[in-house]
Amino acid sequence: MDGFVIAVDRGRYTCVLLPGGEVEVPTVTAMRARELGRKSVVVGDRVGLVGDTSGAPGALARIVRIAERSSVLRRTAEDDATTAEGRLERVVVANADQLVIVSALADPPPRTGFIDRCLVAAYDADIEPLLCLTKADLAGPEAVLDYYAELELPYVLIRPDSELDALRALLAGRVSVLVGHSGVGKSTLVNRLVPEAARAVGTVSAIGRGRHTSTSAVALRLPPAPGGDGSVRGGGREAGAAAGWIIDTPGVRSFGLAHVSADSLLHGFPDLVEGTVDCPANCPHTADEADCGLDAWVAAGKADPRRLASYRRLLASRAGDIDPRGEPEPRGEPPADG
Repeated sequence: MDGFVIAVDRGRYTCVLLPGGEVEVPTVTAMRARELGRKSVVVGDRVGLVGDTSGAPGALARIVRIAERSSVLRRTAEDDATTAEGRLERVVVANADQLVIVSALADPPPRTGFIDRCLVAAYDADIEPLLCLTKADLAGPEAVLDYYAELELPYVLIRPDSELDALRALLAGRVSVLVGHSGVGKSTLVNRLVPEAARAVGTVSAIGRGRHTSTSAVALRLPPAPGGDGSVRGGGREAGAAAGWIIDTPGVRSFGLAHVSADSLLHGFPDLVEGTVDCPANCPHTADEADCGLDAWVAAGKADPRRLASYRRLLASRAGDIDPRGEPEPRGEPPADG
């Protein structure tokens, strides 16, 4: 049987069967078969299941196959080269189509350092980013949107009393990963999108015989859109009114980028790429490189100097030259998240 992994807890994998019919389909608890070796199974994986797939209490299936992943969202534990843990690469989710970066416009203020890291991670994984700006009743989005003006970054504005139709339309038929700092309203947003979210997470935790920890990811199926059949698509953006999935990642508060190459890091700043054309071969693009073309590019008004400062901070953080948790933002910006 084909399955879609919606939660992982202490060696137990909660799956739904594919293709799904009714919205209220039973979940299947499974363990990983020995023949998979060291292959990891993460939320979002499409897997092959054998054994008891009835979903009955106490039933246990086995995962014997992991389908090829269309995308892999990774992060490094910390950008600190001085410890083994600092280079530990972790797969966050598999087969996601979209990374929804949830940021408040006030209380707490938006942190462009965190958003920049998420954008690099998204571009590196070939996942489309979407900026979701909450608490739009407390502050306007102009400053944040101006900072990303050259990227044409898609965004939605969320107020406590606003309808979520625009966001639902962008989530429909997709597997979307939500990330955001504590206090930005991500949990409130998830509960508005999936009213049964708290119950669903509790059920998954009970099946795994553990609690849903702050480092766990959980996939939640969105209610079907009007005219949709609510069927499980298991990843990818198919035609029709498929409801889609959101993956809540409460433990992913920052993205260490040590696993991202220097070239890929630059492509997280597409507004700077053209400015490197006149750089010497193997230019490190650091501030102490006298012949780096990025300084002239910014001086000519072709990119925001805050963007160049952010890019160079990430370069230094990736190289272990600075502690990412203490990265300063460019003047006029809120403090970086790390």
